[in-house]
Amino acid sequence: METKLDIIVRSTEIDVNGHVNNAKYLEYLEWGREEWYERAELPYDVFRAMGIQTVTVNININYRKECRQGEKLTVTCRPEQIGKSSYVLKQTILNEQNEVCADALVTSVTMDSSTRKSREVPAELRKCFV
Repeated sequence: METKLDIIVRSTEIDVNGHVNNAKYLEYLEWGREEWYERAELPYDVFRAMGIQTVTVNININYRKECRQGEKLTVTCRPEQIGKSSYVLKQTILNEQNEVCADALVTSVTMDSSTRKSREVPAELRKCFV
């Protein structure tokens, strides 16, 4: 399943160079992942009920094109690969011309809420990677 989230670049997201600050791209990606979890019917409270949390352990991002205030962007998110306790989501930020502004591979680990140690990816999440 791939999700898409449309956002508008706000003035508070612009840095001294007149474009979106690099740290904001990471925030956009986080918003896109939250949308993906919601659409997959795996919001935070579902994980909490299973006694797990998802923790981002690596983000490999490529900044490809600058974004400016007022631009409409689309953040996509889709499953890329899955392991025993970790999984990777592929994300892209596109502008209105469908140009890639950034793309990233985001690796997360499922962690036991009590022991704070990695735990096998639950079936409810694993089914999203089929």
